[in-house]
Amino acid sequence: MEKLEVHFYCCVINDFSCCVINYFFRFQIQRGKTDPTSYKSLGDSFRTIFRTEGLFGFYKGILPPVLAETPKRAVKFFTFEQYKKLLVHVPLSPGTFAVAGLGSGLTEAIVVNPFEVVKVSLQANRNAFIQQPSTFDQARQIIKTNGLGLHGLNKGLSATLARHGVFNMVYFGFYFNVKNIIPVRKDPTLEFLRKFGIGLVSGTIASIINIPFDVAKSRIQGPQPVPGEIKYRTCFKAIATVYKEEGFLALYKGLVPKIMRLGPGNIASIISITF
Repeated sequence: MEKLEVHFYCCVINDFSCCVINYFFRFQIQRGKTDPTSYKSLGDSFRTIFRTEGLFGFYKGILPPVLAETPKRAVKFFTFEQYKKLLVHVPLSPGTFAVAGLGSGLTEAIVVNPFEVVKVSLQANRNAFIQQPSTFDQARQIIKTNGLGLHGLNKGLSATLARHGVFNMVYFGFYFNVKNIIPVRKDPTLEFLRKFGIGLVSGTIASIINIPFDVAKSRIQGPQPVPGEIKYRTCFKAIATVYKEEGFLALYKGLVPKIMRLGPGNIASIISITF
């Protein structure tokens, strides 16, 4: 029980610090995907946002991720272990980790989607930080206008399910299968580097595979190009529209900052759980 508590508190501290430190990368990703024509590059988006919205502009919508991050990680790892137990009668084949990861991702998506809707709507606000509504005011406005359903606080749920489901399926499937293949090192430093390297590669591959769903989620949850007219409705239709109108590379917009953001957090979390 003490070991579980240590792991829990390590994850809490890690998740909070990673959320705060890496949030400006997350913000760049979101802006780039919801408004792809406003910024020429990652550097251009940094300069433009800093000039027009100030330093705190990079931290718009930070409260929903801070509130959601700890339960999200808890759900991710707890449900992964539970789904593995459900598959106990199945031989622990390579696919078992992937299936358990898929289940944990789908469960995680249901928990975080309302927070994501509020976060995206706050990040889309171009006003200065002190002029934008609070997180709770924004949530109340969304509920008042569109309710709790798929047009309101759970808008874009299908894309969020795909984003988290695919990421966790690839991440856990790759990490644990490769970890079992590469020999354990007796030296603690080498063992740490072994897990760190596997975690980094796992997160990179998972990010490359799931980012089109991330783009679709941002387009669905973000402001539509024409006010009052819904252009992006469902996950796969949004992906098809982006591909048709903007090309293949538009589906991978924000990949580099996404890897930079997800790498440290996922590696630290999974190492704290598996050590």
